[in-house]
Amino acid sequence: MVSIQFFIGLMAGICISLLFTLYLHRRWNNQKKELIENQERLVEVVENTKDILYYYQVKPERQFKYLSPSLKVFFGEDAVQRNYKDPDRVYKSIHPDYYDILHKKIIGEIDYNQPIVQRWRDKDGNYRWFEEYTTPIYENGELVAIQGVLRNIDEKIKLQQDLEYRIHHDSLTHIYNREFFQKQMDKFDKQVDTSVGIILCDLDELKYMNDNFGHKEGDALIKEAAKVLNKFSSEKTIVARIGGDEFAILVADTNKEEVEKLLADISREIHKYNEQSTNIKIKMSAGIAFSSTSIGNMNELFAQADKNMYREKKAKKQSSKHALNC
Repeated sequence: MVSIQFFIGLMAGICISLLFTLYLHRRWNNQKKELIENQERLVEVVENTKDILYYYQVKPERQFKYLSPSLKVFFGEDAVQRNYKDPDRVYKSIHPDYYDILHKKIIGEIDYNQPIVQRWRDKDGNYRWFEEYTTPIYENGELVAIQGVLRNIDEKIKLQQDLEYRIHHDSLTHIYNREFFQKQMDKFDKQVDTSVGIILCDLDELKYMNDNFGHKEGDALIKEAAKVLNKFSSEKTIVARIGGDEFAILVADTNKEEVEKLLADISREIHKYNEQSTNIKIKMSAGIAFSSTSIGNMNELFAQADKNMYREKKAKKQSSKHALNC
């Protein structure tokens, strides 16, 4: 009887063991299936994302070990094969301004903890903005590879540029505003020492225009005056609207004769405009000031130009009164 009970217990134990083994096997199969599905989903995400993933071996020889298919979205259908074949092709595609950054990234002379912003030439020949996060890979203290992800940030850059434009430009005339002009004044007053000239301009009859024809016509006068003045803007010449009817022109790296010639050219351009315009006539007073050195002199220079401008405005009024009395 004891032996039968032992046999029954043994068989029950074997059955339980088999059932548990089957349970573990099924559970492992389910886990394996789930793991495979997760890996497939991960691969699908990687293969279909527009972000560009890469693994670039630096040593013993430069070559791409992996490039995600998303590269073709920006750089063409055969971009992956071309870069596998020619790992130095990256030097030909990057914007010249960012060549040095690319080189430092590859040789390990860059801060990999910071995002790397750069521009690359796309399949249509246009330069696109990308932000890159890079991880260096070292062996025995030597950089052997870099891996990372590049994300296109054209929209982000455009938003930043639009915001910067709105911050620095006058909403009515679309030329530079007072804030930008003051920033340039501060730069030349405290940081950059150069010869500089200032021309301040003031519309003579804006109040008359607003009072008799309305502010819409007054705004039209301001915009037309801004267009004329902005024709003279350049790399070293900044034209800004600094008040209701006031404009300022800052010329860097110049001499007094050039500033005086610029004012004469502006006067001729205004005269030409008035001859051709049937509705709006631009009447403007102006004053100039020049200094061979800018640091510490910008506020005084501005004040001198302002004083000269109002001297001309006053002279015009006296001349007009004299003409009326005659």
